[in-house]
Amino acid sequence: MKSLYRCVAGLDVHRMLYVLTVLTEQADGSLSKQQRQFSGFQRDVRALVSWLQSLGVELVIMESTGIYWKSVYAALEQAGIPAHVVNARHVKNVPGRKTDIADSEWLAQLGRFGLIRPSFIPPKDLRELRLVSRYRQKLSQMQAGEKNRLHKLLDDAGIKLGAVVADIDGVSARAMIEGLIAGKPIEQLADLAKGVMRHKREVLELSLEGELTARHRLVLEHIQAHNRYLETELATLDTYLIKAMEPYRDYWQLLQTIPGIDQISAAMILIEIGDDLSAFANAKHLASWAALCPGNHESAGKRKTGRTRKGNHAIRYLLCEAANAARRTKSALHEKYQSLVARRGHKKAIIAVAHQIIRTIYVLFTRRHAYRDSGFDYQAALVKKNAPRWIKALKQFGYWPKLDSSAHPALIPAR
Repeated sequence: MKSLYRCVAGLDVHRMLYVLTVLTEQADGSLSKQQRQFSGFQRDVRALVSWLQSLGVELVIMESTGIYWKSVYAALEQAGIPAHVVNARHVKNVPGRKTDIADSEWLAQLGRFGLIRPSFIPPKDLRELRLVSRYRQKLSQMQAGEKNRLHKLLDDAGIKLGAVVADIDGVSARAMIEGLIAGKPIEQLADLAKGVMRHKREVLELSLEGELTARHRLVLEHIQAHNRYLETELATLDTYLIKAMEPYRDYWQLLQTIPGIDQISAAMILIEIGDDLSAFANAKHLASWAALCPGNHESAGKRKTGRTRKGNHAIRYLLCEAANAARRTKSALHEKYQSLVARRGHKKAIIAVAHQIIRTIYVLFTRRHAYRDSGFDYQAALVKKNAPRWIKALKQFGYWPKLDSSAHPALIPAR
């Protein structure tokens, strides 16, 4: 097998240890091997980079071990040394022959002949923005958790406000909860309702009856304070992310034309996938990277499961959120959801809609035009595909009506 690189380094990454093997092909075709270990401190990382530069390394191969690869990858990128981060599952060594030295040498051997595919690594600016967007995602999840605790606390006290209002954190519900903490009478709390909630006064009074103890009020007060804090933090991060989208404005605006994707969702999706999709061969490749397409598990000619595999958890979460929002819009994405949910269930239908969205994003980015709803009627296509089978089953089991020609002379076939 012909080698693609003359000098390749394999890097086995740990938190406080970097193990390197450098394979160099000599002029006579022989192969020399050099191995060294470095600590995880930045001083040692600089020494590692200098050693690789002195050897004239053309490519460095490393595993994507947690987050430990990121700092050394940034150092190699700054020094101008090409580096490939590979999936650890693709380069797993044989059990019983696994050591740090053996792993680094195996990585160098695979990289020397181009036998492994590099993972998608976005540019430095987007990698840094991922820190902000993923932290924002965690805060959003924390806020959702606090709202769930609020529901449970009120139910624990026998207060059924969450079953009456549409949003437990809405304007009316928030004012009523503040009144509960202050110990106001139920009649005064019902007067705090705004808008359409005013027509539910009687039901609101019934829902606000309960046994709210001093300890309930204590926890309730802390939950409300934490919710307000999280709202402030999220608003600050949203402002920062919107400003950070200025260099990517064209693609950011393209994303917002897709149903279910707003400004913040568009910014967070763009940060995850970047604005240059040339790393992905086609839309199917992008969907596979996001783990939003059916998996393959076939043996002896039998397909065992189509479960999706693990992928980029952040982009998967964002696209499923967008799919949940898109199913409430008047669009082809809504029609696709409706055509699948009855027979596949909500979760699988959402994954299918998210799959459609990620493929749509690829088309928009490569063709540079806004989203135009196809208006495709998925329900009609579903009926057209399955109607003959349904009719046959109805006739077989006696549910198909038998027409009386005397009662319906217009239905008698012409001769």
